[in-house]
Amino acid sequence: MIGERVERKALSESMNELNQNMRTMSELAEVALRSATEGFASPDEFDPQGVFALDREIFGLREKIVRSCVDIIALHAPVAIDLRTITVSLETTTDLDRIGRYSKDIAEVARRIKEVPAARRGAAPEGFSRMAELTKALVRQAVEAFLARDAEAVREVDRADDVVDDLHDQLFEETVDRMVKRKMPVDVGAEYILVNRSFERVADHAVNIGLHTFYMVTGQRIRTVGKTHTIPREDGPIAGGDTTNPSPSP
Repeated sequence: MIGERVERKALSESMNELNQNMRTMSELAEVALRSATEGFASPDEFDPQGVFALDREIFGLREKIVRSCVDIIALHAPVAIDLRTITVSLETTTDLDRIGRYSKDIAEVARRIKEVPAARRGAAPEGFSRMAELTKALVRQAVEAFLARDAEAVREVDRADDVVDDLHDQLFEETVDRMVKRKMPVDVGAEYILVNRSFERVADHAVNIGLHTFYMVTGQRIRTVGKTHTIPREDGPIAGGDTTNPSPSP
């Protein structure tokens, strides 16, 4: 009896530490993305080293969390919600790490654009500022859903991602059109296309965090095809696809 209480306490302490590390990693990923987008918006005043340091810190924390999850499974044999929390934490660390890496990519683009004379580079298409804001908001929604264990919030994350996807397509077409009409240097346009793609991939990883969160809370996996998701609920699934559940490629 005493042994069981000691074991439960040890497991509880380990889970609390895991949850705190996940909160810290989430916050670091958000800070990295916010700093990178600010740098992209104002490259002339931007120093990317802060984002680079955050990317390294995020990766290091991911390694620590992975080791912690393995130790908890080996030492405590968790079940039910604890086991799902560990599984989802392992999955979510990958998405947060990728958000940090894409933030680093955006920061690198800002550094390269800074080296191009302002008169030559011209102004970025107006939609990029909206793309940045939408992407940051989407990550915030996904992280808040994860930390609050809010399965219903996943629906809003899913809907917001569709807006990001549509804007990504519009910005790609507009940027290419400017390049073709010689309104934007090809090398600068290529950088904008890279940032546009990075925002879109960050949004996909945010959606993945939402999908993981839904499973953690409900025990049900959301099956996805492209933009559409089937999210189970009491009165039946919402409109969406099925058959596969791909994670976004790095």
